[in-house]
Amino acid sequence: MQMKDVRAIVTGGASGLGLSVVESVVAAGGHAVLLDVNEAAGADAAQRLGARARFRQVDVTSEDAVDKAVQEAVDAMGGLNLAVNCAGVGWPKRMVGKDGPMPGEFFRKVVEINLVGTLLVCKAAAAAMQKNEPNPGGERGAIVMTASVAAFDGQVGQVAYSASKGGIVGMTLPMARELAAFGIRVVTIAPGLFLTPMMASLPKEAQESLGRQVPFPPRLGHPEEFASLVRQVVENPMLNGETIRLDGSIRMAPR
Repeated sequence: MQMKDVRAIVTGGASGLGLSVVESVVAAGGHAVLLDVNEAAGADAAQRLGARARFRQVDVTSEDAVDKAVQEAVDAMGGLNLAVNCAGVGWPKRMVGKDGPMPGEFFRKVVEINLVGTLLVCKAAAAAMQKNEPNPGGERGAIVMTASVAAFDGQVGQVAYSASKGGIVGMTLPMARELAAFGIRVVTIAPGLFLTPMMASLPKEAQESLGRQVPFPPRLGHPEEFASLVRQVVENPMLNGETIRLDGSIRMAPR
């Protein structure tokens, strides 16, 4: 596929990595629907990006809401051939902390948003993509999921987060194998330390300190670099069934 031909949905599309993906799609001549819980930020982003971008408020943990939003995106864009999952939370909490043991509901909520929410979007998108006419290479679409280096190098306080992101890594190959019959590829990106809105809220000194932990380049990743890899996934049909670390070769310390 070429980016100019993309009709995409991007969860978490109102900010950070997701917004950078939407900007990349629109800049290349494609169309995108931003899916996000933040109505104000999503509406502002879509208005700024122009006619090829639309916004739909959606909670990815609601199956009905996801299904409806995907169908609305298909109708609005005249099709769907790319789904990028960037919605997620990174709340830290120790299993047994100063305030006592981690509530089971906290763990469930993180997994519900990061893992179950990703699956709900993927299955709805795949169902829509199956109806596409294949391109000359037999391809009908691509799905990109976002994991984290925490799936492999989880730190103290990241039990819930690492479990949710590890689940995404675990889904990647079986999902790719299943959807191969329809010409739909699946790739997961596992970013390291990126300059997302959460990182940007930290003092400059803290950002620089974190960036120096990255072997090379010794800085925080830029969202545009994440979007660049998404573009490579879109345009390189041999990328399939793989989790790609995008992390400057960092391996996270225990804490």
